[in-house]
Amino acid sequence: MRDVTLNVNGREEKSRVKDNEVLLDLLRDKLEVKSVKAGCWRGECGLCTVVLNGSLVKSCLVLAVEAKDGMVTTVEGISGAGELAPIQKEFIEHGASQCGFCTPAFVLTIHELMKRNPNPSGSELEEAVKGLICRCGTYNEIREAVASASKAYTNASSTSKNLV
Repeated sequence: MRDVTLNVNGREEKSRVKDNEVLLDLLRDKLEVKSVKAGCWRGECGLCTVVLNGSLVKSCLVLAVEAKDGMVTTVEGISGAGELAPIQKEFIEHGASQCGFCTPAFVLTIHELMKRNPNPSGSELEEAVKGLICRCGTYNEIREAVASASKAYTNASSTSKNLV
């Protein structure tokens, strides 16, 4: 067992982990971050996606000890000041989360994309989410949500406002 400290959505978290324990288990089972979903356990569905030290990763493929002293952001960490991020608002508005199981991973991934590129093309969006699976097939609604959120991300980008 090893001691691991991480910053999860702005909070310092400490835990003891096994050498072979994955970040997904640490987040869900020990830190109670239930938005990070367990799907395939092979990195194929992308439902366990988080931001680790600024990069999107599939937490089922990262050992918890590898994340030691790292910064982890989940979908809960992208909104600020009690307000939803633009993509979260548009997912709701456009019904892009039918069953909701894949929603946290899609929202987090698209938020990260739109921070870098506030107006992604269809092919850029498809490339960003290609490792995520929605079993309900709400891909059209997701595209609509991205198109609507684009204006908010563009405005934030042009005014140098930091989108969490």
